[in-house]
Amino acid sequence: MSTKSKTLHFSRRRFLKTTTAVAGAAVLSAPFISRSYAAEPLKIGTYGGYFKDSFDKHIYPEFTKATGINVESVAEPTGEAWLVQLQTAARAGQAPADVSMMAQTTRLKGQNTKLWAPLSEAKMPNVKNVPDHFVHRYADGSISGVGAVSWYITLVSNTEKYAKAPTSWKELWNPANKDSLGLLALVSNSFLLEITAMTWFGGTNAMDTEEGILKVMNKLAEVKPNVRLWYRDEGQFQQALETGEIPMGQYYHDVTGLAASEGKPVRSTFPKEGGVLDSGSWSVSKASKQVDKCEVFINYMCQPEIQAKMSRKVGTAPVVNRDILDLTDAEFAAVASDIPPILPRYDLYESKSDWLNQKWSELIVG
Repeated sequence: MSTKSKTLHFSRRRFLKTTTAVAGAAVLSAPFISRSYAAEPLKIGTYGGYFKDSFDKHIYPEFTKATGINVESVAEPTGEAWLVQLQTAARAGQAPADVSMMAQTTRLKGQNTKLWAPLSEAKMPNVKNVPDHFVHRYADGSISGVGAVSWYITLVSNTEKYAKAPTSWKELWNPANKDSLGLLALVSNSFLLEITAMTWFGGTNAMDTEEGILKVMNKLAEVKPNVRLWYRDEGQFQQALETGEIPMGQYYHDVTGLAASEGKPVRSTFPKEGGVLDSGSWSVSKASKQVDKCEVFINYMCQPEIQAKMSRKVGTAPVVNRDILDLTDAEFAAVASDIPPILPRYDLYESKSDWLNQKWSELIVG
């Protein structure tokens, strides 16, 4: 399976079992759109499967009702294939989708080639609800992308094997956990470098140089005796976690919580150093002839009511500040945490991809 950070691949989720639990949100205010203006549908790209289905069911109809803008839902291919398609089409003045949900490394690559149309902050006032780390900009300050969805990777454990929940990522290094861990196998989707830097070196700025990255990587290498499985197949690790065969590791907070709600002996813990907050962003092709409608859509998605609806129905963490959400403590805890998150260094995976993969193979999984 492709990495979640690169593909935003949500079809493995079983959260759709819960989608009938909450009533639909009321129609929200939005700028008036004339009939002629709305005639051509806005093409919105998200990844296929259950994730696209949930947008088709829960988001787009209410957006159309609120704005008059019809939506053509586009299923994106996974990985960087969609970025290549957008770039190729843009050279011909075409846009397979006007606005697309992009993983951060592919968004950065598109930003570096000026693929994304610069967006007007004045036309998207709800962006003020979004923390700065979810608002991406060109050098001139114009917006190239805005947070669409986010999710956490946390420290997970089997409750029958670990009666007491762990409190720190340092447990990954604990000799008592020899041959007990399941960790994501790729440097670009595990964010284990960021976890190590935050846990042992005071923060991810320890990786600002290659020398610093190597120090972090050598520290991470100390966990190798504890690792039972470097996994790419999420289902393989989840099953081993539930049976206790691999009783601890890193995994997705929402998926683990859903398994626990179904009676599985698993828990997700936000360590004191924070969970890893991964995300995807909305970006608009420079070839789009409907940038104004894209801005209406992104502005709509930045409303707290819509972000709360996403958390309840899609299982994603909100990309707006908690204090403006109406989520209960239990609803918020199901998808997020108040502990400051560990933010991935996407810049490194974009600028040093080959070098990082080489060193990762040599020092960590080789």
